[in-house]
Amino acid sequence: MNIELRHLRYFIAVADELHFSRAAERLGISQPPLSQQIRDLEGMLGVRLLRRTNRRVELTDAGRVYLDDAREILARVDEAGDLARRAERGEIGELHVGFTQSTPLIARFPRAVRAFREAFPAVRLVLKEHNTLQQIERLLDGSQQVGLIRGTDLPPALVARKLVDDPLVAVLRADHPLAKGRRPRVRVEQLAAEPFVVFSRNAGTGVAAQVQAMCRHAGFAPRIAQEAGESATMVGLVAAGLGVAVLPQSMSQVHVEGVAYVPIDSPDAASALYLVHRRSDTSPLVKTFTQLMLKA
Repeated sequence: MNIELRHLRYFIAVADELHFSRAAERLGISQPPLSQQIRDLEGMLGVRLLRRTNRRVELTDAGRVYLDDAREILARVDEAGDLARRAERGEIGELHVGFTQSTPLIARFPRAVRAFREAFPAVRLVLKEHNTLQQIERLLDGSQQVGLIRGTDLPPALVARKLVDDPLVAVLRADHPLAKGRRPRVRVEQLAAEPFVVFSRNAGTGVAAQVQAMCRHAGFAPRIAQEAGESATMVGLVAAGLGVAVLPQSMSQVHVEGVAYVPIDSPDAASALYLVHRRSDTSPLVKTFTQLMLKA
């Protein structure tokens, strides 16, 4: 026979009441089975926990020591159950979320993060900036649970939900002829003769391939003057006069002197931002964060 949690609960009830009848009533059982359970517990321990007389019940020295530990064991069991239920509801734990450089500039991202932190203060939310390809790798190897990436082909193990279409804009020097006028707009073909500042091949961003495709559809291949790994670097290089760039409109919140962000007049000039997670991931934390992002 092994000691079970019911033995501890029965013993604690008797120790609290110091009366078998009252303890049995409190536990909702009859007195004889309660007395037998206490005898079984003492037999398994090999010590007397209670001293019984016709008039009273009292704890032995061994019983007083055992009572403290019994209470602690049951408290830990109850605490473990509570933690498990909270984890099942997505109220505790750790959630790793990756995002691209421009993601925090899209309003719904900070709104959703703030709402999540307010609703689940016990969850450790780990936010890390990675490019699209890095995020795909991290999602696949499990080091990241949620990704916020620009549109790209995804392996079957991942599932994506579109959050927003972020329009693409031409990043020009403010004194560029195409940046003149009250509300300037530019067609892709108007950039054909311009030197381009583009993402380097190892930048791992979904925007790079989209810009190449837009230029092809407009009938030209972009003449690459400079490569860079980060959007903000590209804006700085445009300000320095090295060429033009095409970036998501959200980057227009990065104010650099001498730079203009001009809308592109083309139906395909938009970069979709997707929320991505593993198809097999059933974590309540992932579900909760996804729901907040979709409705933010």
